[in-house]
Amino acid sequence: MNFMEAVRSGFNNYVGFSGRAARSEYWFWTLFAVIVTLIAEFIDSVAGTAGVTSSVGIVGLVTSLALLLPGLAVSVRRLHDLDRTGWWLLILLTGIGVILLLIWCCLKGTTGPNRFGADPL
Repeated sequence: MNFMEAVRSGFNNYVGFSGRAARSEYWFWTLFAVIVTLIAEFIDSVAGTAGVTSSVGIVGLVTSLALLLPGLAVSVRRLHDLDRTGWWLLILLTGIGVILLLIWCCLKGTTGPNRFGADPL
């Protein structure tokens, strides 16, 4: 899956938490979200819409809200590709959970079908 297909898939499955997402889909979506967030922060800083106590302005807030659900959905589908339930995302609430999820998202998914669906490749 290339960059544009991953972004299109992220928005087409905006709240689609079922199925599986390949590594390329997950990482291209993450790259897209980072680029859009940086652009939004730049616009906020240039326009002066960032808050005094916070660097998040109105553009950054709207962007974050727009990318929240598709980001969660692609993350859950990525965990499904590893044959793990989406509830594992809650491990992010612990400090060490970020490292574990980062490692998992770098791993190759389950070959062939698993309990969450067919192999996305």
